[in-house]
Amino acid sequence: MDRYAAAGDEAADRARQQERHYQLLSALQSLVKELPRCAATGGGRTGAGAGAGAGARAAAALTRRSTRSSFQQRLSYTTLSDLALALLDGTVFEIVQGLLEIQHLTEKSLYNQRLRLQNEHRVLRQTLRQKHLEAQQSCRPHNLPVLQAAQQRELESWQAMEHRIREEQQAMDRKIVLELDRKVADQQSTLEKAGVAGFYVTTNPQELTLQMNLLELIRKLQQRGCQVGKAAL
Repeated sequence: MDRYAAAGDEAADRARQQERHYQLLSALQSLVKELPRCAATGGGRTGAGAGAGAGARAAAALTRRSTRSSFQQRLSYTTLSDLALALLDGTVFEIVQGLLEIQHLTEKSLYNQRLRLQNEHRVLRQTLRQKHLEAQQSCRPHNLPVLQAAQQRELESWQAMEHRIREEQQAMDRKIVLELDRKVADQQSTLEKAGVAGFYVTTNPQELTLQMNLLELIRKLQQRGCQVGKAAL
């Protein structure tokens, strides 16, 4: 008797899983039909989109647009079905949310570092100009030529410093690119291990765009309340 009850429970679970899978698949197909308004408008560096070469985003890289036809061709019924299966228990929703939060924190931190460097350089320029102005205002007329000559030498030295400042900014930008690219690779690897269709470590721009769009589809499902326990079965 218990065996029959257990078998009945398993059958009911399978039926619920199948219904859940159908709901997710239908929702994904509906979202794909809305392209490019939905998935092709870019939500970050894949979050995996989080990403891909911050050069493209310097900001972040997985914000390239896909055309409706090219993206739909890549999203076959099998791909969407596999994605729906990966989303069944809700774990992938949580993983993606965590990745996006890490991505945003990383981008904010890198942005603040760059902004801080720019502010430091701006303060140096303003300080030098203010110093020269105050010196000229307090200088006696007959000493002004000597002062101006000295300030001109200082400006020439500052021009050399400006070159170093530009190099610092370029180094900071390279650091941002590398850090965001590393973050993208981490996200790709995490989602691949979670069994999410379409995700693996790559720097191919087309694949990165596809991954960004897949993440956008997952995010849209979250917004529509399609997570486990939120959709009526």
